[in-house]
Amino acid sequence: MVNSIKDTFTIQDLEILTGIKAHTIRIWEKRYDLLNPTRLNRNIRMYNLVDLQKILNISLLYNNNYKISKIAKFTESELAEEATSFSLKTFSNNYEINSLIIGMYTFDEILFEKIYSQQIKKISFEDIFKNIYIPLLNHMGLLWQTNAIKPVHEHFISNLIYQKIALNIASLPAVGNKNSHVNILFLPFGEIHDLGLMFLNYSLKLNGKKVVYLGKSIPFDNLFYLNSHVKSCTWITYFMLDKPAEEKIEFLSNIEKLLAHSINKCIVVGKIWDDFSKENKNEKIIFKSGLNEALTIN
Repeated sequence: MVNSIKDTFTIQDLEILTGIKAHTIRIWEKRYDLLNPTRLNRNIRMYNLVDLQKILNISLLYNNNYKISKIAKFTESELAEEATSFSLKTFSNNYEINSLIIGMYTFDEILFEKIYSQQIKKISFEDIFKNIYIPLLNHMGLLWQTNAIKPVHEHFISNLIYQKIALNIASLPAVGNKNSHVNILFLPFGEIHDLGLMFLNYSLKLNGKKVVYLGKSIPFDNLFYLNSHVKSCTWITYFMLDKPAEEKIEFLSNIEKLLAHSINKCIVVGKIWDDFSKENKNEKIIFKSGLNEALTIN
């Protein structure tokens, strides 16, 4: 295991990671001596990876009706065992997500593989992605926005997930040409975060749909070229990060031109489009707020 680039955390980082308010964490420290941060001065507490693991386990139990007074009596090993035991009893995925967060910060591929191997014996890859990876990726989006993780953390865990998607796509049988309708998956030029799009590729193929996967950063002139060569298609694109309003307007304008004089439609996935979806009057453009909603595509 290589050294972590980020191995210290502020109390605000812990609040973001666990959902437990900084004020509450301070009270717990004072009342129960749960954590022992180092102090840069009177006001700034700094926590290490051991503290992070502990507070993640505490949050798992606390958010599932364990009293903090009971949790405080556990030794660190008892706390870890109780968190693991609770996860196994309830089939909760919080323990797996917490473990992957630790693996992300410590660049621990072995831990990632361990979690995957445990889960794939119990549930399908589609369920792993929906119940573990999507919540993790959503959480990472928040961490990214608040500078709690660096690009290397996001790239590390995303590439491991990407490899699992590719592995499972490779195991699927080829889809025949009986259905002339095709789903064309793409990200427009400049968009490079294609993990969600890659999983949609897997999900559609798993359900016997014909797919042309173009991937990331595709210029619109290429889309117009392809559009002239297919009789019936659904364009599908997925956005993970927000964009300026003027870029969104330009994108939708290009999509309308792409769909004009055809029976084709376009599905635009991403919470960043929620406001635009309310004002949308083009029946050929369909907005889906998130990946789970997009998985209902027929």
